[in-house]
Amino acid sequence: MATIRVMREDWADALVPLPAYATAGAAGADLRANLPEAARAAGLRLEPMQRVLVATGLRLEIPPGYEVQLRPRSGLALKHGITLANAPGTIDADYRGPLGVILVNLGDAPFTIGHGERIAQMVLAPVVRADFEAVAGLGETARGAGGFGSTGRG
Repeated sequence: MATIRVMREDWADALVPLPAYATAGAAGADLRANLPEAARAAGLRLEPMQRVLVATGLRLEIPPGYEVQLRPRSGLALKHGITLANAPGTIDADYRGPLGVILVNLGDAPFTIGHGERIAQMVLAPVVRADFEAVAGLGETARGAGGFGSTGRG
C-alpha cells in the first residue's frame, strides 16, 4: 500500500475529513469541498453550465511513480448533472500546490455545493512513462486508420 501525505492549508477547516474510502472495496477516496470561511454557511452556488474551481484546503505529496486521478462522483452526475470539467483530472507526483476540483453543472437547475460535501473521488494510479521515437512509418493493423465509429455503431 502506498501512502499519500496530506497537508491542510492554513485557512482550511480542520473538521472537514481527509480523503477516505467509503467502503472496503472502493477504488476512489472521497474528496470534500473545504470552502473559505466567508462561503461556508451559504455554500457555493453553481448555475447550469457554469464551471468553478472548488477548494479542498489540501496539498498532497504523492509517491514517485504514481499520480492521483480526480473523477466525478456518480450520484452527483446522475441526480444533478455535476461532473468534472477535466475528468479525469491528473495530479502529478511532483505537484505541491493547492488541490482544487474543477466542477461543472451540466444540469438544468442551480446546485449548491455545501461546505464539507463530497465532490469528487481520488484514485491513486501507477504511472508508466514512455520514450518517443520518430519513425518513417508505422506497423500495419486490421483497423488501420479507421477512427470514430469505424468498428461499429457510435
